[in-house]
Amino acid sequence: MDYIELTCKITPYNIEISEILSAQLGELGFESFVEQPDSLQAYIIQPDFDEVKINDFFSEFKSDSIIEISHQLMKEENWNETWEKNYFEPIIIDNQCVIRSSFHAEFPEIKYRITIDPKMAFGTGHHETTSLMIKEILKLQPQNKSVLDMGCGTGILAILCALKGSENITAIDNDVWSFRNTIENIELNNVKNINVLLGDVKDIEGLKFDIIIANINKNVLLADISNYAISLNENASLFLSGFYRSDFEDINKFAEKNGLKFQKIEEMNNWVMLQYLK
Repeated sequence: MDYIELTCKITPYNIEISEILSAQLGELGFESFVEQPDSLQAYIIQPDFDEVKINDFFSEFKSDSIIEISHQLMKEENWNETWEKNYFEPIIIDNQCVIRSSFHAEFPEIKYRITIDPKMAFGTGHHETTSLMIKEILKLQPQNKSVLDMGCGTGILAILCALKGSENITAIDNDVWSFRNTIENIELNNVKNINVLLGDVKDIEGLKFDIIIANINKNVLLADISNYAISLNENASLFLSGFYRSDFEDINKFAEKNGLKFQKIEEMNNWVMLQYLK
């Protein structure tokens, strides 16, 4: 599948503007983001790219910086080489988990070793929201518990749960690219107890889980929280991320309205992770 690379040059560069752009472009269908010293690069599958809509978005975007945009087509066969050379370095989280690609050297001294070949699916551990989720999973005891990874991206969170002993894991994404990439990464990590579905929240109807992980954007979470609440077992936990600290009140209000009890908030560079208990 071919992608469009949208480059947003920000002058003067401001990390907060870059993060706001990432969040809002994510709501327009962009799947992956790379921060450069003076710009943000955003990626969307070519059929979903609407130049008129993007131009309208930037004409209304308010910022103290000047934002110049350009885009180019990125052919499918270039992705692996592009990521290997530019965007994906190994990352170690809490000295317990290393995320690397198949072209990186092994890290035998780390307890949990995850191999991810992202191919533009979201979730390499480099983004704050993925890191926050990984940190929480490292604290969990998911053995013999049923887990849902909603909006699984690369499948990284489901894979970590499997490595920690979960025996019944469902991973769902509505993007074909992510669906296929999750299956490939499951095979790379030699885990077998993950059921991968191409779909959305409708596919969890009638299912029950002890742990639900949803690292998606704010609007999707607000639309789906009621479904998560229904699908949680009693005394089960819901972990949410993919949004900013400023979005907490909106998310929390809707979660509590659906009978979920707030447990804690973790923050990293203005991105947050929330835990709720049913």
